[in-house]
Amino acid sequence: MPRNTDIMLTLALIFLLLPGNILAGPVVDQVGRTLVVPENPKRVIALAPSITEIIYDLGQEERLVGVTQYSTYPTEAESLPRVGSYVRLDLEKIVALKPDLCLATKDGNPKHTVEKIVNLGIPVYVINPRNLEQIMDAITRLGSLLHAEKAALELVSGMTKRIEHVKEQVKKGGRKPRVFFQIDAEPLFSAGTNTFIHELIELAGGINTTAGEVSYPRYSWEDIIVLQPEIVLISSMAGGLEPEYLLNSWKKWNLLSAVKNNRIFVVDAELFDRPTPRLIDGLEVIAEIIHPELFKENNIKTAE
Repeated sequence: MPRNTDIMLTLALIFLLLPGNILAGPVVDQVGRTLVVPENPKRVIALAPSITEIIYDLGQEERLVGVTQYSTYPTEAESLPRVGSYVRLDLEKIVALKPDLCLATKDGNPKHTVEKIVNLGIPVYVINPRNLEQIMDAITRLGSLLHAEKAALELVSGMTKRIEHVKEQVKKGGRKPRVFFQIDAEPLFSAGTNTFIHELIELAGGINTTAGEVSYPRYSWEDIIVLQPEIVLISSMAGGLEPEYLLNSWKKWNLLSAVKNNRIFVVDAELFDRPTPRLIDGLEVIAEIIHPELFKENNIKTAE
């Protein structure tokens, strides 16, 4: 019997020879790879939930024929065919959907899997957003690929204006409090310097108590007492536990300034865990928590 890879390669080659798959000139993706993409991609697979979200933000969802597991935002994306998780992609499902372009992310999609897709004759454009500026660059690039330049420009412009508004307001806020962001509960994990969370805390006028080379450092409660955070932000998905449980787990540590002053907050994890425009919502939430006198637009949950 023919091997699965042989079957997939045959299907991919047949598809690429079909009428209408007109190739544009070479482009360079966000990791510096040169590739040839269709002039007007009509069958796109997003290989990460963040890419799915951005495509919807650009108004190009009609091009999507497949997405990965956990592509749940917006809710309309839940009805699209799945091609596995972004770390365990199903090559047979990808080929069966006959994509003319796959969009991948360096941080999530394994390099060897991306190479397999490319070897099947399917172009893969890779983005690598590591900070807000690079997210906006990725949006601009995807807008160009999908003929949505105007939508990309408007989206990036809106993000930039909101960031600048936060920065201007923060200048009025005085001293910067020490902030601890809890990503997971058991054990406790936080965010180091090379993370979106660190960037958001700094932009919002706080000091990240866990800044450092390790992206997601682990801490004991004794470590946190030494750190003495003045504000604690808890991801709503930390440990899969209920918000009330997460809040109450901090109350016994009454040596902490954040506990004494009731400055412990559960925040929506979805605003912080994907490189998408919703990170700006997360920025505004943190800014309001740090400087409630300057930002009064967002809903937050505190310990009582």
